[in-house]
Amino acid sequence: VQLVESGGALVQPGGSLRLSCATSGFTFRGSTMRWYRQAPGKVREWVAIIYTAGGTTTYADSVKGRFTISRDNAKNTVYLQMNSLKPEDTGVYYCNTVVAASDYWGQGTQVTVSS
Repeated sequence: VQLVESGGALVQPGGSLRLSCATSGFTFRGSTMRWYRQAPGKVREWVAIIYTAGGTTTYADSVKGRFTISRDNAKNTVYLQMNSLKPEDTGVYYCNTVVAASDYWGQGTQVTVSS
């Protein structure tokens, strides 16, 4: 199982970014995918989840209405569109999935929101 995040950058408050997580080694279309983030000095926190068939999504209250998680089953990739970014969104963003009861994580991608 491999998860590779990309798309992180330095962006000004109010800006937008789209993160990608390319996956391989498991049945992507049958797997629930999650995004987490970890700010400096803080514990990792859950951000968003997208389920399999139907693509039902749920978000943390802190990002609801600003972030959108989506998936492309043909490309085995999950995305996180982030709009109206705030300084408190700064952190390393990770995608995650569970395969055969084991947790898998990517290496993370850095998002910095600062003027």
